Amino acid sequence: MIQRWNPAVIGPPVGQYSHLASAPADHELLFIAGQIGSRLDGTMAADAESQTRQAHENLAALLAAAGGGPEHLVKMFTMVAGTEHLPAVRAGRVELFEKWFPDKDWPAHSLIVVAGLAAPHILIEVEAVAAIPRG
Repeated sequence: MIQRWNPAVIGPPVGQYSHLASAPADHELLFIAGQIGSRLDGTMAADAESQTRQAHENLAALLAAAGGGPEHLVKMFTMVAGTEHLPAVRAGRVELFEKWFPDKDWPAHSLIVVAGLAAPHILIEVEAVAAIPRG
């Protein structure tokens, strides 16, 4: 079972994440490339909130294809193109994270604001590392 925790040696997290996460030896590490708000047909979701939802749906689809799910996420890394999109990104994750992590046992997560991503219409990108049981 993936272990996630927040030792009392530093302050508590300021968001929906854990400071530490580890994977057992009988799990295969899966490194997931950055996912953006593109749909299966190649069209892009319209705004930062819908791109956030779509990027996470893409992430969930890749996890399922590898035999896992959001509960197997160890680490996430989110890039947002501009601080003006942060409220929409957070709004896009709230309901999703409540569904994925109902016990608030969130994976380790980093968020960075960048000047831009691969194209001007891409407002968010999410990378992840998962640990899939293979025992």
